[in-house]
Amino acid sequence: MAEENAQNGAQQATGPQFSVQRIYLKDVSLEAPGTPAIFTSAWKPEINLDLNTRTRTLGENHYEVILTLTVTAKNDGNNAFLIEIQQAGIFQIAGLADAELNHTLGAFCPNILFPYARESVDSLATKASFPALMLAPVNFDALYAQQMQQKAAQPAESEPQAH
Repeated sequence: MAEENAQNGAQQATGPQFSVQRIYLKDVSLEAPGTPAIFTSAWKPEINLDLNTRTRTLGENHYEVILTLTVTAKNDGNNAFLIEIQQAGIFQIAGLADAELNHTLGAFCPNILFPYARESVDSLATKASFPALMLAPVNFDALYAQQMQQKAAQPAESEPQAH
């Protein structure tokens, strides 16, 4: 029985491993160039959200993933505010094939970071006296799949065609 438990423990140690080591706010910026005049008009904002992720290897099995959210709000054609958040995390990941590792870093980790970035955006907006934005959830799996399709199509487009 003890021998069987030791074998199971050895199998688990060599299997895939994932843990969140740290989640932190790496950079934050708020600009509200239209204040105070923007507060005198009815609030009917046009919101634009840009997302970006970056990954870097920190050491063996340790990765930093940075999710950047850039939120631009315009009201009646005037810039109300610009908020940029870099929400980052350090993740320990081991035992995954390259494709699985890339998917984890490109979709799973940003999915973990997004709620923190969303809360920071809302907090900054309300501290600047604007209503909270309540950003909708993001499907990072779909964004990652779209990015992979675009990468797969690029070499075919860049190759010269034979006539």
